[in-house]
Amino acid sequence: MRARVIHSLGYRYSAPVQLGPHRLCMKPRAQGFQRLISFDLCFSPDPHHLHPLVAASGDDILRARFIGCTDTFDIRAVSEVETKVPPLLQACLADNEPELPYPVGHLNGDLIGSLEGWLPNGQHDPAAVELAQEALMGSDQRALMFLQQLVEMIQDRVKYTQRHAGPAWPAGRTLRERVGSCRDLAVLMIEACRCVGLPARFVSGYHLVEPTPKRYDLHAWAEVYLPGAGWRGFDPSGMGAIDDRYIPLATSSRPSLTAAVSGTFSGPPGVKSEMSWSIQAEVLSEEHVAPNLLHY
Repeated sequence: MRARVIHSLGYRYSAPVQLGPHRLCMKPRAQGFQRLISFDLCFSPDPHHLHPLVAASGDDILRARFIGCTDTFDIRAVSEVETKVPPLLQACLADNEPELPYPVGHLNGDLIGSLEGWLPNGQHDPAAVELAQEALMGSDQRALMFLQQLVEMIQDRVKYTQRHAGPAWPAGRTLRERVGSCRDLAVLMIEACRCVGLPARFVSGYHLVEPTPKRYDLHAWAEVYLPGAGWRGFDPSGMGAIDDRYIPLATSSRPSLTAAVSGTFSGPPGVKSEMSWSIQAEVLSEEHVAPNLLHY
């Protein structure tokens, strides 16, 4: 699939403010199953200093610094990307499908950070542990069956709903409320995977759903590292294994590090800010290829 995405954010302040340093995760991934054809980023006001960096996850991140005061702040990113359907997981793993729980000692040390729990001491939420154990019981300890079971269980127990404000909920709250946003479901799946030794991380990006909605929003899903197949995307609020209509922007073991824009401002006492945003997407061309579903 080849697509163009225009992502705009606007901030309005009740009085002139000084913008602090900002971190931007708005540049689509340029490797793996996605090719970045073009990317253009515009600011108003223009940053005094703008520099790119490569995050720990390998993503392209931008940092911006500003001088002077302003009562408006606008960002507009225009991206053109080409995505491909990943090869079937069964073909990648063949006769070497990982058995679960996967031994931590067999993993590359670079992946250890994607196994930690969300609790302050690094332990896993008991609710996620229980969910993982339940999915494992019905999977014959096979990784692909476990992932299929896990997605089905999450979708059966949690009703997907949009929630634009606030951080992702911990696994226990999502299961207790029985409702959650895409980021809540992603965190739930990530932690359940980590409980059985599968490294997992949070992904923020675009999902160009069909039919085209009246308004696009940022989407969140999970990437799971499968030895022999590498990092592969799974959307517990969607169809499970992702296809070429997903466009990753940023990944991290911590959801807070994937925010499209994060930064600070300072101004007079009581100053207020309002944010508006829009995401426009156009599919320019599309290959009619079957998505990478999990078949058994």
